[in-house]
Amino acid sequence: MSHDILRTGPATSPISQTVSVPASAELVFLSGALPDVADPQAPQGTSAAYGDTRTQTESVLRKLQKVLQDQGLGLGDIVQLRVFLVGVPELEGRLDFAGLQAGYLPFFGTAEQPNKPARTAIQVAGLPLPGALVEIDGIAVRRG
Repeated sequence: MSHDILRTGPATSPISQTVSVPASAELVFLSGALPDVADPQAPQGTSAAYGDTRTQTESVLRKLQKVLQDQGLGLGDIVQLRVFLVGVPELEGRLDFAGLQAGYLPFFGTAEQPNKPARTAIQVAGLPLPGALVEIDGIAVRRG
């Protein structure tokens, strides 16, 4: 029933410019998710423990995928994402947008999952989990 939701934007873009949701749809708000530990041998509370931006993005999207599955939904039901990124030293304190994209692209706009949400990426000074570089929240749609 994804034809009820209108997504616009260039086919080559991994995000939609606009997403229109019919009034009959139920909005499901996803709380911000933070990454899981990727390297238990790394010091706790460091980005080394959670991985680089790509690794953390993949971890967070898998978490959101699980939350959605528990609600009978999937990543294709997401219509909007907000991504909060902490700057990294190797980019002189700027956010790692390439790492975000590398972690994001396998989840959206693929042959297996062609739907693309509207998305915003914002650099923040820090996140509530020491060592985290990525937090993502969003809105999904449940159609009746």
